[in-house]
Amino acid sequence: MSPGPGLFSDIGKKAKDLLTRGYISDHKLSVSTYSDTGVALTSTAVKKGPRSTGDVSVQYKYMNILADAKVDTESNISTTLTFTDIVPSTKTIASLKFPDYNTGKLEVQYFHHHATLSTVVALKHSPIVDLSVTLGTPTFALGAEASYETASGKLTKYTAGISLTRPHSCAAIILSDKGDTIMASFMHHLDAKKKTAAVGEISRKLSSNENTFTVGGSCAVDHLTNVKLKLNNHGRLGAVLQHTVIAKSVLTISSEFDTKALDKTPRFGVALALLP
Repeated sequence: MSPGPGLFSDIGKKAKDLLTRGYISDHKLSVSTYSDTGVALTSTAVKKGPRSTGDVSVQYKYMNILADAKVDTESNISTTLTFTDIVPSTKTIASLKFPDYNTGKLEVQYFHHHATLSTVVALKHSPIVDLSVTLGTPTFALGAEASYETASGKLTKYTAGISLTRPHSCAAIILSDKGDTIMASFMHHLDAKKKTAAVGEISRKLSSNENTFTVGGSCAVDHLTNVKLKLNNHGRLGAVLQHTVIAKSVLTISSEFDTKALDKTPRFGVALALLP
């Protein structure tokens, strides 16, 4: 793929990931294995409250084709095929789920030095069509996305965004919810090796004049352990501890509680990913 501004979904993604990734509230165990032929097999068990679920997924890559298949305990079968460079500078993704085949989608992404284009079409009668366009460079980008419902002939969603990316920082402004919500975020690495980072995000819902301000950060205590924290103006405090226990296997412990209502039971999650 040619270097360019990236997809519209990449605008503000680094800051959002720092504030959300690893903050879990369920119990999860995943075990992955890899064969010499390039097949990856992953078994996952999740317990959320009184409900327990599980799935088994298989991934195989051959040349420019990536195939994924997943079967869960509710008898759902999900398949995804990704084709890279069938046409130069493109990526095609086809997904289908059984027995609910109406959730199938076909996505085509096109990458250019100064523009990216993504189109997603639902594989059903009267589909919803999602279209996004981003213009710029890897440093500066602006873009927009919209969803068109063919049954009603109306736009059901439109969003616009702009981002600025530097080697150790990035900033983004996104206008979403049909212009009703504006969000600004900024992330900065505090050291040259990018082991410590700080992030801030503020969003305002114009129709209700509701503001949410969140600050957070991450710090690599050593080469095996990483700690993350976040706090918003509503008093929600979250913390994550990630530790590499064996080789590439990672243990994640997360907790979140309301500092304005300490009598409430905090949310607690733990995940263990075992990799060979």
